[in-house]
Amino acid sequence: MAVIQERNDSFRVLFCYLGKRHSLTLGKVAKAEADAFAGNVDLLLMRIKQRLVQIPTGVDIGDFLLHGGNVPEAVVAVSERVVFSGFKERYLQVQQNGGMEANSLATVTMHLGHVERTLGKGFPLQELTLADLQRHVTTRSQKKYRGKKLSPATLKREMSSFRAAWNWAAPMGLVKGSFPSKGLVFPKSDEKLPFMTWPEIERRLQVKGLSPSKIEELWACLYLRKNEIEELLEHVEETATHPWVYPFVATAAYTGARRSELLRIEIADVDFDGDMILIREKKRSRKQRTTRQVSLAPPLKKILQDWLTVHPGGHFLFCQNEVVARSKKRSTKTGYQSEDARPTTQKERLATVAVRARPGMVALTKDEAHDHFQRTLAGSKWSVLRGFHVLRHSFISCLAAEGVDQRIIDDFVGHQTDEQRKRYRHLTPNVKQKAIAGVFA
Repeated sequence: MAVIQERNDSFRVLFCYLGKRHSLTLGKVAKAEADAFAGNVDLLLMRIKQRLVQIPTGVDIGDFLLHGGNVPEAVVAVSERVVFSGFKERYLQVQQNGGMEANSLATVTMHLGHVERTLGKGFPLQELTLADLQRHVTTRSQKKYRGKKLSPATLKREMSSFRAAWNWAAPMGLVKGSFPSKGLVFPKSDEKLPFMTWPEIERRLQVKGLSPSKIEELWACLYLRKNEIEELLEHVEETATHPWVYPFVATAAYTGARRSELLRIEIADVDFDGDMILIREKKRSRKQRTTRQVSLAPPLKKILQDWLTVHPGGHFLFCQNEVVARSKKRSTKTGYQSEDARPTTQKERLATVAVRARPGMVALTKDEAHDHFQRTLAGSKWSVLRGFHVLRHSFISCLAAEGVDQRIIDDFVGHQTDEQRKRYRHLTPNVKQKAIAGVFA
């Protein structure tokens, strides 16, 4: 039911449509006129509900009611009926022109794909309501990944991607109004387990009946102490599958750089005379690419100097040989098929293979880095490490344990919020125990 509200001798009409609250400003009119307008709004809304009156495509409900159901052409802001599939395609096409980094674009594409499966490709975007978003969150919250339901954080990231796309579409004239997410309810989240040392995790693993997913969750909380980092690097040096693997892992351990940041480092970014290494960031700012500098640890300086004596060429610090046998990207031939589709005779197998151009001396890919990291650790006790990120919070922990000023740590790793500091700064149990014992001995 539409109601009138008076403020400073001016009237406005409040009403609800499709679960959203709207208002129309009438200005300084007589109360009787405001009452009559509110009655007409109720009548039109009832006829819309009964499907006796239809709102023209692209016309805002407020404009429609304000003009008594007769909207001039000039009021029509959206001239086409925008459906979700077209909206998604146009948004991603714009972002592919450099507006978004490749990794972020892949994530957003995945998020919008999930929303599209819930709403449907032909869903009229302008009719999106809170109920539609809640339906998506409820549906997605029941999905499982690696045996566990999707976390509230994942669901919120999906909504953030959708909201960003909506906010782009509004000034483009594809939609009108704000993103209808106010009041959206997400499942209650659990705080992540704190990062733990190797002995702490092993003590927890002594409990019987732990599920594989719980065991995996515990190892995901691992961070390494200084002596363990050195032991890991010794293992990597001995078993590395390629010459670049050892210096790559060492740089991760001694700088705390993210994997994507390691892939972007150029030879010129390493200042051996000034003992500094430049890290090219992409997470600190959405508007521009930023950098930070990390002091070059003496062991890392020696490792990188040795690596550059056998560096295969090119301007990136870490790169692969131009040609690598059996590589999907760097082999001289392409067209090899997997075991399921592979013909039985050698002649038939070679018929699908073609010689291709040399790929050139390019930077490593994230998949190459991850794959060879896992291959190097396979079969050893270090195989429980999930990826390079464990070295990032191990680096932070080692600095914190030695009493390094938090401002210096932030400068090295690029942390900006207290939430990041709390999550990634870990003090080893013996440091905490000494602190308590020193006070309550």
